[in-house]
Amino acid sequence: MESQFPASRPSLAELFGAFFRLGLTAFGGPSMVAYIRKLSVEQKHWLDRETFNHGVALCQAIPGATAIQTTAFVGLIAGGVPGAAACFIGFGLPAFLIMVAFAAVYTYTSNLPAIVAAFSGLQAIIVAIVANAAISFGKTSLTSWKRLLIAGVAALLFALNLNPALIILLAALGGFLLLSAEPPAGGKPLAPFPVQPTGRAVIGILLAAALGFGLLFVFQRDRFELAALFFRIDLLAFGGGFSSLPLMYREVVDVRGWMDSATFLNGIALGQVTPGPIVITATFVGYILHGLWGAILATIGIFLPSFTLVVGITPYFNRLRSFASFNKVIAGVLCSFVGLLVAVTLRFAGDVHWSVVHLLLASAALLALLRKVDILWVVLAGIAISVILIR
Repeated sequence: MESQFPASRPSLAELFGAFFRLGLTAFGGPSMVAYIRKLSVEQKHWLDRETFNHGVALCQAIPGATAIQTTAFVGLIAGGVPGAAACFIGFGLPAFLIMVAFAAVYTYTSNLPAIVAAFSGLQAIIVAIVANAAISFGKTSLTSWKRLLIAGVAALLFALNLNPALIILLAALGGFLLLSAEPPAGGKPLAPFPVQPTGRAVIGILLAAALGFGLLFVFQRDRFELAALFFRIDLLAFGGGFSSLPLMYREVVDVRGWMDSATFLNGIALGQVTPGPIVITATFVGYILHGLWGAILATIGIFLPSFTLVVGITPYFNRLRSFASFNKVIAGVLCSFVGLLVAVTLRFAGDVHWSVVHLLLASAALLALLRKVDILWVVLAGIAISVILIR
């Protein structure tokens, strides 16, 4: 088994830079977990595969967008709480900046369909990205027919839009009842995560958040309502970022009437062609309502609970790794994650208006990814081809 400790502790700048670069190509929502694993386990050796898989299971089991939470987990192991912040912010910053730019353009022009059309080929490439992630995780996680069964049932339930929290619970129960505890690679018992207690950091984050919310409540009530709403939505987003969209739509459009349905759906469309979690739609909503400060507050609101939960829960989660029954539960949750990737692949494929060009783009992108071509070059080439060939 690879060492859980990096050969040399990475600097905050190195962590931020690595995940900022990855964040530039973070298309496909939860599929990015496979690329985070490639970066942090295979290339940088910041943690080993078993530790990474446990982190993914943790992030899958708590509310929030799984991919960006996984970056926080990696950063926490590699560099403590500051490392978690560096990875989390680095990964999410490109999505924030690009969405702010899109939202600013949107407020001055109604030509959004042209923007989305220019990037329609990218949607086909996103299907390939997610499919490759499903293949990659499936190879390592579905090592028996029982695991394949759990993943298949989870994929079906995700496709039927069953409550994600219930699906994860059922997968955990399936893992506990059906799976046998497998020894880690090398046959050695799993060592604890090399992470220090985070209680003080969590208390500091919560106190700072409470102070910020209090000041907004007193001086800018409308912005307080915006930030508080997205904070609550993230706390209920079991099953990843996609589960938050119906909640977001209901609260923003139906309950509060802050914008009409067409505008909100345009925000989701921009979120699809923007790297990063689909919940970056919150940035669009915040910008349309209150400009740049609204975008910042909505973004903080939709991501702060996710970050705090990972930092706060990991040390306690750490203590359970030595129990065989707990590891069976974790294996079941990981199988449900593969099922989620399959369901997301099908969902994304259903949203693409397929043509010969789209089929060729998706096929070429999947082949390139399977041959280990850097995702950055796949995405850049796909965007260039889309802009030239698709109208």
